[in-house]
Amino acid sequence: MLKITVLSLSMLLLSSCVLTKVVTVPMRVGGAIISVIPGVGDGIDAAIDETADVIDAIPI
Repeated sequence: MLKITVLSLSMLLLSSCVLTKVVTVPMRVGGAIISVIPGVGDGIDAAIDETADVIDAIPI
């Protein structure tokens, strides 16, 4: 029973959704923090969000 549970949990953690979220969530948080910089912050935040969207779309 333990082997089945471990196998199920590892399959869940290794799914593409979890892997891409591990990468993109810190990117989005960093973009949100950078967006408070007057003038250039919004442009940088938009570029980071577009990059994170592309990473989310990668079929792993």
